[in-house]
This record gives sequence, C-alpha cells and structure tokens, in this order.
Amino acid sequence: MKKIIRNILMGVYLLGAMLLVFSCDDKLDVQQVYPFTVTTMPVQKRIKMGETAEIRFQLNREGYYEDTKYFIRYFQPDGKGTLRMANGTVFLPNDLYPLPGETFRLYYTSASTDQQQIDIYIEDSFGQVVQLTFAFNNENENEKEEQKE
Repeated sequence: MKKIIRNILMGVYLLGAMLLVFSCDDKLDVQQVYPFTVTTMPVQKRIKMGETAEIRFQLNREGYYEDTKYFIRYFQPDGKGTLRMANGTVFLPNDLYPLPGETFRLYYTSASTDQQQIDIYIEDSFGQVVQLTFAFNNENENEKEEQKE
C-alpha cells in the first residue's frame, strides 16, 4: 500500500515538474510603443512682418521606452516665414529633425503680410504622429485698413 501511494506521489511530482518546465516561455513581453501627446503654452495670434513668435512645447509620454526617438517636421500651407529651434537650427519644410528633448521651444518669424499658418508634426520612431496647427493674422492688414480711411 505504501508503495502504491509513493508511486502516485512520485507521478504527481513528475507531472508537476513537467508542467512547470514546458509551460514557461523564454520570450519577455516588452511594450515598446506608448501613446504620447504634445501641449503648448498659449501662442500669440497676431504677428507683424519680421516679428518672431515663440512656441513652447511639452512632450507628454504615457509610458517610457528608452529606445523611442522623437522627430519634428513642419509645413506652411499659408503665408511665408521661417521656423527655427532655440539652438538656431532653421527648419526646411517637410524635412525631419530629431527633437532636442521633451521640453523645447520653436521660433516662427513672419516674412509675409498675409495670414499665415504652420502645421507642425511630431512623430516617434514607431510611426505615431501628433499634428499641431498655428495660425497667425498679420497686424499689417489693420495698418493698411487704417491708411485707406
């Protein structure tokens, strides 16, 4: 009787050990893609030709994966002007530039007397994109109207 109980217990231990060995997975599940948002401080709506507007950005990640890289590009559908980083890098439209950090500043300088708009795209190395649009009314239009009267 003791031999039967010992054989049954030995079988249960052996079955348990086999389940533990074969149920394990060598693959570690690491999440790499985390959503993110971009916030800005309020930006002036009126700008004169030659005047510069500062845009302050904050990148907000929902999670952190060390190898994630962030990039910026811009496009200007209306008006003319230049966009540059705080370090002096002048952007070319639709070119991709690495972000200097999670908090950064851009400077837009008007080169037009018309209404202006810039679309800024922030994207990560996994293809997620956040678009921000900034529109500026030119203060020179008000001066023209006053001179006509």
